[in-house]
Amino acid sequence: MSLKVAIGSDHGGYGLKENVMEYLKNKGIEYKDFGCYSCSSVDYPDIALPVADAITSGEFDRGILICGTGIGISIAANKVPGIRAALCSDTFSARMCRMHNDANILAMGGRVVGPGLALDIVDEFLKGEFEGGRHIKRVEKITEIEEKFQKGRGESLNE
Repeated sequence: MSLKVAIGSDHGGYGLKENVMEYLKNKGIEYKDFGCYSCSSVDYPDIALPVADAITSGEFDRGILICGTGIGISIAANKVPGIRAALCSDTFSARMCRMHNDANILAMGGRVVGPGLALDIVDEFLKGEFEGGRHIKRVEKITEIEEKFQKGRGESLNE
């Protein structure tokens, strides 16, 4: 795999992030750790933003974000236009978020998913490819929603 992965966590996901980084290292996958760097309390939006920026800038191909549940950090990442962060707690969802939604960030809960399952989820996410086809139209509609709210509330997409 020649993917470049941006990874980050808050304190609730720190331990799992360490497991995931070791896995990426052993697989020879290039990654950069955007923090946090200990179990000391940090705010998950402060980690989600630089990881999301690294993806939208094109510096990295995919991202992995981990907080206690994966919920907060995925919500924060999804506020960045162009980010499609998917919270996954199983391998099927990790595979499908790539195939059907072209997700570019995987979010997980460090207090929800154990390390063994997490590594399987990461593997499915990283090897997954977007199918395109009928799914392109749906991903494009997500982009239209983003563009609408970047410009302001203007006209409805349904008009």
